[in-house]
Amino acid sequence: MSNADRSPETASTVAVVAFEGISPFHLSVPCMVFGDDLARLGVPRYRLLICGEKTGPMATLSGFDIDVKHDLSAMAHANTVIVPAWRDPDERPPAALLKALRKAHARGARIVGLCLGAFVLAEAGLLDGRTASTHWVWADDFARKYPHVRLDQKVLYVDEGDILTSAGTAAAIDCCLHLLRRDHGADVANRIARRMVVAPHRHGGQAQYIEQPLPETGGSDQLAITLDWAIEHLEQPLSLDMLARKAAMSRRNFTRRFKMKTGTTVSQWLLNHRLSSAQRLLETSDKAIDRIAEIVGFGSSVSLRQHFTSAFSVSPAAYRKQFRRAREPSCIANVESSRKFQHR
Repeated sequence: MSNADRSPETASTVAVVAFEGISPFHLSVPCMVFGDDLARLGVPRYRLLICGEKTGPMATLSGFDIDVKHDLSAMAHANTVIVPAWRDPDERPPAALLKALRKAHARGARIVGLCLGAFVLAEAGLLDGRTASTHWVWADDFARKYPHVRLDQKVLYVDEGDILTSAGTAAAIDCCLHLLRRDHGADVANRIARRMVVAPHRHGGQAQYIEQPLPETGGSDQLAITLDWAIEHLEQPLSLDMLARKAAMSRRNFTRRFKMKTGTTVSQWLLNHRLSSAQRLLETSDKAIDRIAEIVGFGSSVSLRQHFTSAFSVSPAAYRKQFRRAREPSCIANVESSRKFQHR
């Protein structure tokens, strides 16, 4: 069953796995993204279930207990199951948890492993033959333990449709916002991001956070200013040379620093932001598709349609139609993004 076919009842339930010694911050990330703020935005709220191997008081890493009201059987009722972290990459998760994850996946639930939670999904055998991400500190350990998983160390998260994994703690926020974007569209996800005072889309992947010798980046502030300016002027014929001039850098220096900051090329970065802006306008405005193509810098509806369909496997017109249905109380739309776009 595709995400678009799910009923509001199944699509609204998220089970988050807790365990002894969990970091309260890791646990709080999905709770904040899928929490009560959505109701204030007029969006159907998720039913959030915190579950564990046992119910009752559970010690956290920060020295206080949380009260876990649901055991692992709660996963049987969830459309989305999130493993927000794990204690130790070398510790095998309980057999009961691995079995519950396999059963949830087999019945069609969306399974998410945030940060070291990817180790739990891999141990359950859910990542074999797939691409996944985890925190860069433990990337070598992950690759050694799970040779049948294709590890991508550069991205903030990987969306395989029914299974998602993310890099470190902050990347968990990126991944959860992406899930929210899949369920309710870019505008809702961006508004939740603003309430959390985080970026709806970060400029690059986790490669920028890996500890390694880096050259001095004296112009990094000017580069950030230039990128913010470009996002506000997508309708212009932006190019590498134009942005380099705007940043007062040579073409070579700009290219080097841009790649270091974003982990991608200028053309791909611009394409991603233009597509994201097109999504928001299709969801939230009645502007003609020709006009949207001009505003976001594609120039023509033909170019917009080609790039949009390639990235999301749906035309701009069909995308808009789905999200207009989503505004009706009886429907929650969920547009599947292709893994090709999300891995960039």
